[in-house]
This record gives sequence, C-alpha cells and structure tokens, in this order.
Amino acid sequence: MSVQKIQIFDTTLRDGEQVPGCKLNMDEKLVIAKQLELLGVDVIEAGFPVSSPGDFAAVKAIAAQTKDVTVCGLSRAVEQDILTAAEALKPARRPRIHTGIGTSESHITHKLRSTQDNVLERAVEAVRMAKRFVEDVEFYAEDAGRTDNVFLARVCEAAIKAGATVLNIPDTTGYCLPEEYGAKIKYLVEHVKGIEKVTLSTHCHNDLGLATANSIAGAINGARQIECTINGVGERAGNTALEEVVMIMRQHPYLNLQTNINSKLLSETSAMVSHMMRMPVQPNKAIVGANAFSHSSGIHQDGVIKHRETYEIIDPRDVGVLDSSIVLTARSGRAALAFRLQKIGYNFDKNTLDRAYASFLQVADRAKEVHDKDLHVLVEKENLLVEN
Repeated sequence: MSVQKIQIFDTTLRDGEQVPGCKLNMDEKLVIAKQLELLGVDVIEAGFPVSSPGDFAAVKAIAAQTKDVTVCGLSRAVEQDILTAAEALKPARRPRIHTGIGTSESHITHKLRSTQDNVLERAVEAVRMAKRFVEDVEFYAEDAGRTDNVFLARVCEAAIKAGATVLNIPDTTGYCLPEEYGAKIKYLVEHVKGIEKVTLSTHCHNDLGLATANSIAGAINGARQIECTINGVGERAGNTALEEVVMIMRQHPYLNLQTNINSKLLSETSAMVSHMMRMPVQPNKAIVGANAFSHSSGIHQDGVIKHRETYEIIDPRDVGVLDSSIVLTARSGRAALAFRLQKIGYNFDKNTLDRAYASFLQVADRAKEVHDKDLHVLVEKENLLVEN
C-alpha cells in the first residue's frame, strides 16, 4: 500500500478559541498562526468572520500574513456569512470557505425546524455561493456522527456536484464509537458518486474521550484530512488533539499515513497556545503534558535508565522535549536514586548507596517529591562523602 498524505487542518484559532476564557487578541492570533505555519499544518481555520468585527479583522490579517498554508474562514449556510468570509479571505494566497449546515434528525427537527429536502437545498446553495468567490470550498455536515448514512451520502453527493472540494464529516457531539465513525467514512467512500474528486475530512469532539481514536479510524477508512487543535482545546470537552494524531501516525508506520508536521515543534507550540489562551495543559496529557516523559515508579525508572524504550514508545526529543525525567518519590528505587545522584556529581559504592537510600526513604515519606537540593542536604547530613 502506498503512503497516503493526511492534511492537518488546525482549528485552534476558531473552534479552540470558543472555549470560555480562551479569547485571543489580534496580536496573539497572528503569533499563533505564524507558529502553526512553522509547525507544518496544511490549513489554518483562522476564525468565523461574520461573528464579530474583531474576528473579521483577525482572519483578514492572518490571510495577509501567511505564505503557503491554506487559510480558512467558517460560515453557516447563510448568504451574509459567506459574503463576509469571502471578503476577509481576499488577501490569502490559498483561501478556503468552510460552509455547511446540520444534517442529523436532531438538528433538522429541533435546531433548524426544517426538512431533509430543505436542508439539502440550502447545502447546495451555500456551496454554489462560496464557489463564486474561492475555488477551494469545504462543506460540513454538522452532527454527521448522528446523521443517517443514506441521507448523509445524498448531501455529500449534492455538495460535490455543487463544487465542494472538501467534505467535513463532524462527530459534533463526540457521540460515535471508533468503529461506528470509521464505518461511516467507509460508507461514504463506497456510496458517494464523485467522492474520489474531493477530500474527506474528520472533525471529532471529545465528549466521550474518543476524538483521537475516531479521527484515526476515519483516516484508516479513507479520510485524508484531520481537523484538530493544539492541546485538544475546543468546545465542551475539546477537539481532537493535533499532537496525538500526528504522533500516532508516526509511531504506527504500517498505517501508511503521514503528515507534514515538524514534530520537534510540538512541545513549544503547546506551551505557546497554553500560555496565550490561559489554559493549562493537564500534567498527564499525552505527548505534551509535563508528566508525559516523567517516571516516578521504581520499576519504570529502573527500566528506562537501562533502556529508554522499555517504558517510552516516543523519544522525547522527537516532540521537542530535551530528555526524560526521573522523579524521586517514595515509590522510587535504588537505581533511580543512584541515577539522580550521579547527575549531580555523586558516585557511591553499593554500601554507601544503601545507606543513602535508607535516608532518602525517610525524606521521601515526608515530601511528595525529592529534589536535587534535598539530595545535597542528605549527602552532607549523613557524611556520605567521607564514608565513600
């Protein structure tokens, strides 16, 4: 099987910024957009231009700043939305309008108070209108995760005929299981006429903690674009985390899926977005969390010290982290203590190390973590240098 390129569509500046408390100003958006381009994303969804004058200005400024990356503006299937997005994207070298409408029975009945035929008509009109301004039009079928596959295929086929170049199949509510979502993508690949002319895209939310798994299932079954955010920020429980899908594909080369992402910039990009959005990254967050390459269990520490791959499937340097961290706690063993003592200049024989370990455990039982300064104090207090 030939290697397939997966485009990375980053929506940190649109879906990610919708998180309460994560509002970014113009300067912050421009800095993050520049970093995303350096990172190697293929598409930056810069915002929702019609939503506010500030967002319109930010999308326009990002469109003017970027070089090779596609810049995308969101719109509903509403004429003014599309006109505003088109105006904001005028400076972009590679503009894309992202327009769409809800397609699930829930959205059609309760949100739109409409019918399937009317939704189909509005979808076609929106794509045709967007196509008047840009060649690259992405259509989203909102709540596709809960949309009947037969109707979803009808909508997708109509969008292709109207000129869509990308079809976004969102699991808007994070409802799907990976096998369900993968099967949905496969169904579209097999039943939509003209599907080979467009790019299928995933956009998965994390309400059940399955956003990353669903996105990968979608890619395995034919999607060639993944919509995601740095640190997984986004509505409610968040979006698919960019750093997770990128490293999953890299660590599983047999999938024959690859991206253009420079993974060595993942850690610094994560830190930048976290700082500017005032949104801390949980320590145990995959790939970019503070504890992602930290070890405190004695069994794990011993293995990592002997050979990193015993407990680490990713070289920390591949994501921009300098090294693994051996954290000393009451659960740490002699190997970890000896390792950390050597790091700060102490090389003890077995007897001295045994004595040091006994003293270390007393300190560790009182403190959550034992730091280098604590080890210096321990060595001096127990006269270990004299003994050794």
